[in-house]
Amino acid sequence: MWLLLALGSALFAGLTSILAKIGIKNTDSNLATALRTVIVLLFSWLMVFVVGSQRTIGLISTRNLVFLILSGAATGASWLCYFKALQLGDVNKVAPIDKSSTILTILLAFLFLRETPTLWMGVGVVLLAVGTYLMIQRQETKTPEGKGSKSWLFYAILSAIFAALTSILGKVGIQGIESNLGTAIRTIVVLVMAWIIVLFQKKLPLVKEIDKKSWIFILFSGLATGLSWLCYYRALQEGRASLVVPIDKLSIVVTIVFSRIVLKERLSRKGMIGLVLVVTGTMALLF
Repeated sequence: MWLLLALGSALFAGLTSILAKIGIKNTDSNLATALRTVIVLLFSWLMVFVVGSQRTIGLISTRNLVFLILSGAATGASWLCYFKALQLGDVNKVAPIDKSSTILTILLAFLFLRETPTLWMGVGVVLLAVGTYLMIQRQETKTPEGKGSKSWLFYAILSAIFAALTSILGKVGIQGIESNLGTAIRTIVVLVMAWIIVLFQKKLPLVKEIDKKSWIFILFSGLATGLSWLCYYRALQEGRASLVVPIDKLSIVVTIVFSRIVLKERLSRKGMIGLVLVVTGTMALLF
């Protein structure tokens, strides 16, 4: 069952990137993140009450709560960086960097969760690294803010680092907790963090300037994220982090396909080779 859930997580995560990219085109990325997190929060708590896990809130240990909060904070940081990177760069450049968090996740899983990597995992990590490098080559696009063409790279790398921390902290935090409840608690942290940044930057008045199309895509990206999270953390609860995370990262295939269809972003020949290596490397991690 965890395998199907991980694949579902990959599908919805891939759709999230495209929907969010369109939604933040004419909107501040931090404000858009805060708004879409509201949708994720509502959806996640709806699922909590559907399965009845709200009755187990009092049973959550202090240790679990601390790790859930830390995981939520890492998620919030990852989201803010990821959507800023999406706003500044092409989806087919940003997504590979974000998905390379798999490499760091495997290392952290070995160090802290005692999940021993196999020889195939080592091969997969090498292929992922090489494939990611090829996919992000020749990014010359100027950003909307007129900054250097590599501004998106800084945020994408930070997104990957925080995403890896999210997986490890989340794995520890949801031990013995119903996965929907764990997801809902983490989302509260993300929401608070996102809105604090929006208020600190005084971006709230920009809500009035969001057009109808952007609202629709922001809302749908939030819904897709909610579905991805619910699948992901249930899979993470039932399966090994070093296996669930790589499968989830196959969302890059969904992202690249839809970026070509919807956003008309093209991969170079080198980028296509890189994508094949990334997918091959991801599959190798499963052995």
